[in-house]
Amino acid sequence: MINLLVIGTIAYDSIESPFGKVENVLGGSALHFTNAASFFTDVGIVAAVGRDFDLKDIKFLEERNVDIRGISIEEGNTFRWEGRYGYDLNQAITLKTELNVIERFKPHIPDDYLSADFIFLANIDPELQTYVIDQIKRPAIIVLDTMNFWIENKFSALMDAVKKVDMIIVNESELREMTKEYSLVKAARKIMELGPSCVVVKRGEYGVFMAERNGLFLAPAFPLEEVFDPTGAGDTFAGGFMGYLANVGNVNPETIKQAIIMGSVMASFNVEDFGINRIKRLGYDEIKDRYTAFKRCLNFGDIKFK
Repeated sequence: MINLLVIGTIAYDSIESPFGKVENVLGGSALHFTNAASFFTDVGIVAAVGRDFDLKDIKFLEERNVDIRGISIEEGNTFRWEGRYGYDLNQAITLKTELNVIERFKPHIPDDYLSADFIFLANIDPELQTYVIDQIKRPAIIVLDTMNFWIENKFSALMDAVKKVDMIIVNESELREMTKEYSLVKAARKIMELGPSCVVVKRGEYGVFMAERNGLFLAPAFPLEEVFDPTGAGDTFAGGFMGYLANVGNVNPETIKQAIIMGSVMASFNVEDFGINRIKRLGYDEIKDRYTAFKRCLNFGDIKFK
């Protein structure tokens, strides 16, 4: 039985940054998420691909106990995205989006997936997110992600979905647009008034901000010597975050903080290569070593006051 369920997209991405250019690399929210989460727990992935997609390309996920039965092969082509980054890697310029099979995507969830304790609704149409929520049995936690497109075009449907989840993970511009508040503290409180008990805000190279009903938490991003491609870093963060929570099987303020650190560790690997390539070849010892290095960066000891 799977412990963690993700519903999202699988894509072919073409990406250009100041440090290189690639065409048709594997990407998509569900794939980046699963690539990271599979280091920590058993994952079931629900997504749609076209006839042009070769499942052998993600065979490596099955070696990490990922269940791919929820990936449906539809008539047409796989979702494709083309984008470019300048030296400000926090800002992507979308050059082309081809929705293809995503336009007709309606998640078909295997019956045994419906009992998963941890559910992540990656960036898809909020009406589909609600469709999934209404099917699943009551899990330990439901977490939702979204993007500016849905905020601007399906705001009411998105708010309906937000009211039904335990937590949201979004970037700071998305949170501000959703709430019309510049202050992340005020914005998070507005979201929590709707129902979620926790808001996790991805801030790119500036780290992560988290608000829950009884407090706040801040974590920096891990400092890197080389950054090639931030595409999918947020989904990779979410994968490490949710994978860790599913692994410990306990959701409270302390485990959420620990999960934020683990998500940040995984995201730091993601940006070191294009697409899913860096996480694909990642070793578990590398994760442990970077976690140790990250913890050392955050440790400043006790300050003595007179």
